[in-house]
Amino acid sequence: QVQLVESGGGLVQAGGSLRLSCTASGRIFSSASMAWFRQAPGKERESVATINWIGSRTYYADSVKGRFTISRDNAKNTVYLQMNSLNAEDTAVYYCAARFVSETYVLLRPRDVSSWGQGTQVTVSS
Repeated sequence: QVQLVESGGGLVQAGGSLRLSCTASGRIFSSASMAWFRQAPGKERESVATINWIGSRTYYADSVKGRFTISRDNAKNTVYLQMNSLNAEDTAVYYCAARFVSETYVLLRPRDVSSWGQGTQVTVSS
């Protein structure tokens, strides 16, 4: 099992930027695929971005392509989500997630996840 702790959420104006971080415990991080999901009130949890174990493959939901960037630093056991050009539709609780499989060729779905973080709130004011 791996524990995931997110940080970096908050309140931002439309058009602004935020960077989320997720730090993992355990050596398994460097061999896990990582992902960010989000869940808005009254909606299902949705995939945002996925990155493979080495950072050579990344995948994004259509709604965030060109605005969000997922990256990782295995030396720091940390995965990031840089969010630019934020709008009100990006308001949600953002969750970090791990899948204990090194390689991935698709955007991970909630049912693919092995371990979840506790979530961090992102609110975009218009």
